[in-house]
Amino acid sequence: MLIATAALYGIEFYDQVNPAARLDQNGILPRDVSGLDGILWAPLLHGDWSHLWANTLPFLVLGWLVLAGGLGQFIAVTATVWIVGGLGTWLVGAPGFHIGMSGVIFGWMVFLLVRGFFQRSVAQILVAVVLFFYWGGMLWGVLPGQPGISWEGHLFGALGGLLAAWLVARSTRRQVTSGEPGTLAG
Repeated sequence: MLIATAALYGIEFYDQVNPAARLDQNGILPRDVSGLDGILWAPLLHGDWSHLWANTLPFLVLGWLVLAGGLGQFIAVTATVWIVGGLGTWLVGAPGFHIGMSGVIFGWMVFLLVRGFFQRSVAQILVAVVLFFYWGGMLWGVLPGQPGISWEGHLFGALGGLLAAWLVARSTRRQVTSGEPGTLAG
């Protein structure tokens, strides 16, 4: 997570010292075919240092908690959130470029909040309760409200996290019922 964070800061540094690059225009441009590639780049781009700084702590903490489930799960969850969040934003987003890692962060948050219920894990539900009391207020960000904030990115990132939690739980149940060795079996 520290390496990923350093990469985000490196990209923002490049964007700040080279304004001609105009990286922010590589974000998601809703309902414009040329804006589809923004789905890949938008989470890596931030409007300015304060935008990146606001995303850093939740990126590190929530990303680390998702990564604690294993690298394969982390990649699958992140890819699901990234793509679902990006496509949803492209389909219904307000005009203008949508950028920032917050959609992925919202997806990670929802994944962490609901995976314990899908997997019927008391330990994961307890983690969810702690997260909800500490950062649950961020969930209001899925509603329209603040100008310049992509609530659409937050909403569809959160829906991607919900889908990822369901897929992970489904995959875990399939392992248990098929008799394949799992985490505790073997």
